[in-house]
Amino acid sequence: MATPKFAHSTLSVHAELKKRVNEYFATKGINPTGSTNLYIKAGILITGYVAIYIHLVFFTPVPWLAILECIALGLFTSGIGFNVMHDGAHGSFSKYKPVNKMAALTLDFLGASSFMWNNKHNVVHHTYTNIDGIDDDIEAKPFLRLAPTQKHYMLHKYQHIYFWFLYGFLYLFWVFFTDYRKYFTGMVGSVPIKKLSVTDHILFWGFKLMHFTMYVILPIFLCGVLPWLVGFLVYTFTSGVVLSIVFQLAHTVEETIFPEAIQPANKMEDEWALHQLKTTANFATSNKIVTWFVGGLNFQVEHHLFPKISHAHYPQISKIIKNTCIELGVPYLEHQRMTGAIASHISHLKKMGQP
Repeated sequence: MATPKFAHSTLSVHAELKKRVNEYFATKGINPTGSTNLYIKAGILITGYVAIYIHLVFFTPVPWLAILECIALGLFTSGIGFNVMHDGAHGSFSKYKPVNKMAALTLDFLGASSFMWNNKHNVVHHTYTNIDGIDDDIEAKPFLRLAPTQKHYMLHKYQHIYFWFLYGFLYLFWVFFTDYRKYFTGMVGSVPIKKLSVTDHILFWGFKLMHFTMYVILPIFLCGVLPWLVGFLVYTFTSGVVLSIVFQLAHTVEETIFPEAIQPANKMEDEWALHQLKTTANFATSNKIVTWFVGGLNFQVEHHLFPKISHAHYPQISKIIKNTCIELGVPYLEHQRMTGAIASHISHLKKMGQP
């Protein structure tokens, strides 16, 4: 499927939002990249992750405690992905490019490829959000039907019940299957990925080998096959559920839309920024615990409009963006509580489960 073009407007929503957000940073005299608090949080998350891994593998505790530590390891993995890798991949973790590269490479350390993520997330998802056939994030056939233009199967009638189980296998599927599919096909869905350099190839295979050694070979050697299998499944299932639900609450809820290009011109009805506002939703933005853990991804509207601004600034610029949207009469979608967003996601799945 050919990627569509976005419309142009005489009154650009993005231009107005960009002007006001830039004025905020200029007035405050601050850099739009990461803050000291973000670096402290990154240190806490990485230290916690390393400490739990070492204790689990080299000083394996009694089974009940090991299970709890596997759950904690899954939470730390998700937290590093949300707070360190995500900002690093967008170039917003630090004003220094090498630091951003290091932050992005935490994803490779955790088993997935930052190169493939950049193509899938930064290039495709952020440009063509919720466009069926292009945005790989809403492609889960045949197990889930996330957009009204996708083919319906009988099992989708129950997808609002079994989706939790599927989400639990996202991380496992991502690390051991989808990265390789992108690597060998050279595609993210229907969109070609950029050509890998020699360094990219080395990093891809080197980190994959390191992760397999750390999470399969070494634990089996030190702990045994069954303890490793149980622990690994608990760990990856926890990561999968947390990662999936946070990203799904941003785009696949009742209030968001799944626009199609107008043919034969293959052109979207809205300009890019308005498209983002109609396909993206915030949740629980007043909950400081949620905001801290998910790396500001509950401010998804702000992130999609300004992906190169660190999530450390989202609570501040969200007021500017929301007021501007109200003034311009354009959508600003949000759920006050995370439970409300989850309920909306389940309702969307139930609706998409109907023929």
